[in-house]
Amino acid sequence: MQDAVTGEVLTLAYVNEEALERTRETGEMHFWSRSRQELWRKGETSGNAMRVRALRYDCDEDAVLALVDPTGPACHTGERTCFYRGAMEPVEAEALPALERTIGERRGADATQSYTAELLAEPPRIGEKVREEAEEVTRAAADESDERVREEAADVLYHLAVLLVSRDLGLTDALKVLNARRRA
Repeated sequence: MQDAVTGEVLTLAYVNEEALERTRETGEMHFWSRSRQELWRKGETSGNAMRVRALRYDCDEDAVLALVDPTGPACHTGERTCFYRGAMEPVEAEALPALERTIGERRGADATQSYTAELLAEPPRIGEKVREEAEEVTRAAADESDERVREEAADVLYHLAVLLVSRDLGLTDALKVLNARRRA
């Protein structure tokens, strides 16, 4: 299963034809437990169901990728994903989802302890910061190093994410618009 919004891999589990049929019928992930020899619905005991947005098949049609909207942690340990151990250096694809979660966690935090909380406490200031950072990245693009362009682009993305969260929106709301434009 993969989070349909962030792209994060949540878990790997076994499905048989019956599990796949129940998944299609209900719109929630069902699996086949090889150890218990029984069908089970994800979230049946934990409440952490996985609503299916799309099912995709590999080229041999012997593996299924479920793009889901999780209602809670995917892992039985309470972790967001079952893949929380090992080499945990962040990769680029994890940056924006992790940033959005961090910004959400800073909502309501002490504004003297967090720049993000400080910004969220002053909504008009957030728009000013987006404008300021956008100007800085365009100046950097005109006559500064690639490193400066990367840094300023990161500042724009950060402040844009804060702006969206302050409006109860997310980066995925902008991505949905981009996807709709791509289909147009």
